[in-house]
Amino acid sequence: MLLCIVVWFQLLLFSSAILDPLDFLALQSIRKSLQDVPGSSFFESWDFTSDPCNFAGVYCDSDKVIALNLGDPRARSLGLTGRIDPAIGKLSALAEFTIVPGRVMGQIPETVSQLTNLRFFAVSRNFLSGNIPSGFGQLRNLQTLDLSYNQLTGSIPRPIGSLPVLSNLILCHNHLTGPVPSFLSQTLTRVDLMHNNLSGSLAPNSLPPSTQYLSLTGNKFSGPVDQLLVRLNRLNYLDLSMNRFTGFIPCEIFSFPVTNLQLQRNLFFGPVQPVDQVTITTVDLSYNRFSGQVSPLFSTVKNLYLNNNRFTGQVPASFVERLLDATIQILYLQHNYLTGIEINPTAEIPLSSTLCLQYNCMVPPVQTTCPLKSGTQKTRPTAQCVEWKG
Repeated sequence: MLLCIVVWFQLLLFSSAILDPLDFLALQSIRKSLQDVPGSSFFESWDFTSDPCNFAGVYCDSDKVIALNLGDPRARSLGLTGRIDPAIGKLSALAEFTIVPGRVMGQIPETVSQLTNLRFFAVSRNFLSGNIPSGFGQLRNLQTLDLSYNQLTGSIPRPIGSLPVLSNLILCHNHLTGPVPSFLSQTLTRVDLMHNNLSGSLAPNSLPPSTQYLSLTGNKFSGPVDQLLVRLNRLNYLDLSMNRFTGFIPCEIFSFPVTNLQLQRNLFFGPVQPVDQVTITTVDLSYNRFSGQVSPLFSTVKNLYLNNNRFTGQVPASFVERLLDATIQILYLQHNYLTGIEINPTAEIPLSSTLCLQYNCMVPPVQTTCPLKSGTQKTRPTAQCVEWKG
């Protein structure tokens, strides 16, 4: 009987794995460097006299920590404050690391390079500063890197571009500078670098055809992108606005499965000629140097911004038809060199639709209220017009 009890006790002991001592010490260091913000109680369960694998946000496999979700909203967290301790590098089996939005500050420890099993790293909407560690480029299993809405500076480390299975790179709303590396991963789907100070040109092969979401707005990129864009035929979202891109726009881009196409405020030029009827909901080509006639294939776009370019000629009749039946909601054509539109001056534009024609080479026969930025001049000076329709 005594022997049976001893065997049973030994089985019970070994069935409950004790956390690896290195992981235990690492969690203690991480806990000391982070605190709940006032009103938060995330760390309430972190009592090191009990099993750390039962702590809020800690997930284990056998005796190793495999995931840390710090400030998990399900644990009534309002955010954390403090810093990420370098001891994070001791969690050798860690595959996932997240911190909810809060007040975590300081630099990302260089020791992240030791997390060779890491697949997911997301610390967004905090106050991280300093450079992005180049050691991220050593993490061959990394699939998602989200450091958005922080105060990071410096460049995007070139080794990150060599990560073989990177799927999501989200670095928007920081203070990053310099060029963007080319990406080798053939599984990359989301690249969000908006609102930084990044610069330089994008090579034709800098992004793989797997890219579905690309946002570069609010940077200082320059140079042509036509050879790059024509390869990205899986895009469902594209925003290149507010940069210094130049050159032509490939006609194929208007056949991509995008719902929102933002190319405004660049230095693009040349004619814009889709190959088929455009089914994109919103197309914004404003504030560029596009020229030639407005294609009737754009008349199926619900919100179309062609203002502040160099378009010439007549507005196609198909635009008038769809504007009057409220299929088109926004049609901005102001500040071009257009010479006419076949619309009855007594026509009533639906209240749900907006048409702005001012500052062209014609007197607008009809229009709704234009944006304030359009100015007060109804027509362009005749001296600027090769052709004029009074």
